[in-house]
Amino acid sequence: MEYKDYYKILGVDKKASKDDVKKAFRKLAMKYHPDRNKGKKEAEEKFKEVNEANEVLSDDEKRKKYDELGTNYQYYQQSGGESQGFDWSQYTNQYRNSQRAGRQSNPADSEFGDMFGSGGGYSDFFDMLFGQEFDGSRKSRGGKTRRAAIVQGQDYRAEMEISLEEAYHGSERIFSLNSQSIKLKIKPGIPDGHILKLPGKGGSAAGGGKSGDLLITIKIQRNPKFERKFDDLYTDLRIDLYTAMLGGKAELKTLKNIIKIDIPKECEEGKILRLQRIGMPKYGYANSFGDMYVTIKVDLPKNLSAKEITLIKELKKLRS
Repeated sequence: MEYKDYYKILGVDKKASKDDVKKAFRKLAMKYHPDRNKGKKEAEEKFKEVNEANEVLSDDEKRKKYDELGTNYQYYQQSGGESQGFDWSQYTNQYRNSQRAGRQSNPADSEFGDMFGSGGGYSDFFDMLFGQEFDGSRKSRGGKTRRAAIVQGQDYRAEMEISLEEAYHGSERIFSLNSQSIKLKIKPGIPDGHILKLPGKGGSAAGGGKSGDLLITIKIQRNPKFERKFDDLYTDLRIDLYTAMLGGKAELKTLKNIIKIDIPKECEEGKILRLQRIGMPKYGYANSFGDMYVTIKVDLPKNLSAKEITLIKELKKLRS
């Protein structure tokens, strides 16, 4: 069993007052809160530690029991003892490690729970000392009896890759999870990195609590022809020299179909044409689309015949 130094975790002295503990907790909880550190596992673990330390040091009974353990543990170490030989059992009546799996701390258990939310599962060390308090009812800091914390199952996270075409038209995927067939509907225009939440499809909860959620992050594959920027699409269109000089019609293949667009005469290389409502569908908005920006690329003729060369030379004389 690893001893946890809650004073060190919060950065306070062992003689710190409740106000000192409160201030330290607020500062660290804000720093490591999951909403500010999305995807950072280390910050998530730090947030859990901070929440756990506050749970102990802000409660008089828990702190007294913890301080008693800490004094005896330090004395034991100073006498040359190793942690694995320390008699932890004298500080607890129950140690149910098997029940700890998937346990979540309840925001109501923390004085600042409504502000910062749940800190995640408690450690083995915490359960060893205070695990029995999760069975039945217990007393709050105000002395009133309250029911045990409601436990929710663990959220599952996954990524799913889709093509830009699927993102444009919408898609449907069917996959298996825990021997259960799940149908996932993807609406047209879904942004890259968007998270789809499937309630109740995560881990099951101990004691009949609510199951966790399945959170799927959508990753859109790079398309060789189109670049997406929010709801707009960018692409190149190659035209011949004669259409560039004289103007005319040119075919453009979009994600929906093939369209013909007007090329103005004397159209220069690199000119950008804006095609309204030909871009991506706007996610969550029916019949609403972004625009498409088409960059003109002019192909010069090759393998000119003798007659063509003569005509070009005549044109050069006329232009000069």
